[in-house]
Order: sequence, then C-alpha cells, then structure tokens
Amino acid sequence: MSELKTPHTGDDKAKDDDVVALLMRQHGDIRNLFDEVEATTGEERRDAFRRLVRLLAVHETAEEEVVHPFARRALPGGEQVVKDRLAEEKAAKETLSALDDMDTDDPKFMPQLLKLRKDVQEHARAEERYEFTHIRRSTNTANLAAMAKAIKAAEAMAPTRPHPGVESGAKNMALGPVAALMDRTKDTVRKAMGKD
Repeated sequence: MSELKTPHTGDDKAKDDDVVALLMRQHGDIRNLFDEVEATTGEERRDAFRRLVRLLAVHETAEEEVVHPFARRALPGGEQVVKDRLAEEKAAKETLSALDDMDTDDPKFMPQLLKLRKDVQEHARAEERYEFTHIRRSTNTANLAAMAKAIKAAEAMAPTRPHPGVESGAKNMALGPVAALMDRTKDTVRKAMGKD
C-alpha cells in the first residue's frame, strides 16, 4: 500500500450547514480522487476509481434533486442554467460509462480518464460560477442548511473511503451498482427534504 492520503469531506470536522460550502468541498474530494487514480496502479487504482465513480454518481444525483430544482425556481434564467449543466453532465456520464467498461490497466484507460477529468472540472467550474454563487445570494441560512442536510444524507450513500472489511474495489462495488446507488440516493435525498 502506498502512503498516499487523500483528504475527504468531513476530515476538517466542519458543520456542513451551508450547501454551497459542502458542494465545493465535494468538488475538492472529486479532484483529489482523480489525483489518486492517476497516481496509483493495479488494485489501488481500481479501488480509487470505484470510489470516484460512486462519489460522482451520488454528487450528480444529489445536485439533480437539490440544486437544480432550486436553481430553476430561484435564479434569473434558471431554466437555461440547469439545461446547460445537464448537457455537461450527459457528456461526462458518457465518458464515465466508457471508462466503467474498461479495466484500469487498459492502455486506453488513462486518456479516457483525463478526458473525463477535463469534462468534470469544466462542469464543476460552471456550477460554481452559474449556480452556487447565486444560490447563496438567493436564499437564507435555513434553506442553505436544509439543502446541505439532504446532500449530506446522499453523501453517506457513497463513502470515499472503503467500508471496513471491504478492501478490494470489486467487493466495494458489490455494495451496489451505480444505477441502484443513484436510485437509493434519490430516495434518501427526498426523505431528507421531507418529500418521501
């Protein structure tokens, strides 16, 4: 095992009572997991990639359930802002799907991973610029905290660390396929927001 230590949301023990701060930290976790996938090989790379896939799936699902509906209602031109973010997400999901069918040792894996990273980082910058800054201006601290609670509930669905006793990527993935994870995330977010 390498000594590579990837920081994760929650490591700083922040209260996470502001949805924008929480989402920004998740963007940081996603960047760190990309770094970890790039810096490792073999089983460590497979494990880091599985954790990246799970966090991306849960993060995007939570945004679709929490951030986008708020943006549509509350932001000027919100419908178009969300439409643009969904188009970016679709492109990233297509690349992710191609990667998910590849072994991490495949010579084609790294070029595809770098394309995914570029797409995800451009998407994150657009979210931060066109959604996140406006969300904070468009609502009060109680709403920011309520949205953060829903995102935190979703985050629990995709730990960025393997579960104890689940040290291999294959076993970690056995906790649930990505599509099922996205469905469970939607249910968890809706419950946390009192929409169940």
